[in-house]
Amino acid sequence: MSGFGINKFLNSGKQSVMHEKRKLKRVHLIYYLRIFDIETGKHVGHLVDITTEGIMMISEDTLRSGDDFSFKMLLPGTVTGREEIIFKARCLWCRKDFNPDFYVSGFKIEEISFKEIKTIAALINQYGFKS
Repeated sequence: MSGFGINKFLNSGKQSVMHEKRKLKRVHLIYYLRIFDIETGKHVGHLVDITTEGIMMISEDTLRSGDDFSFKMLLPGTVTGREEIIFKARCLWCRKDFNPDFYVSGFKIEEISFKEIKTIAALINQYGFKS
């Protein structure tokens, strides 16, 4: 996945405005988890980073800012007894990645159960890069 240019993007400062609004520190996982649109069943993209309030995703297709999505994210095995996380999120921004074949998008989680939030916290604890 290094061809996606994610580290270059994250270090470029282009997301600084969103970073100022973010309450929680982004966490990169040791996996790029697959994310699906529940309504279409289509594979939408891969998780880049996550908090209990939002995600950043990389995808082959552009996504419209302001659009709402129902997502299913597949987990790397069982985490808190779950193999997937279901949530609704709003796309806040989308731009081309440094690799012109991909787009990166930021999402705010709008609807999620408390159990799913606990699963995200466990996922971050188990698979997050430790800094």
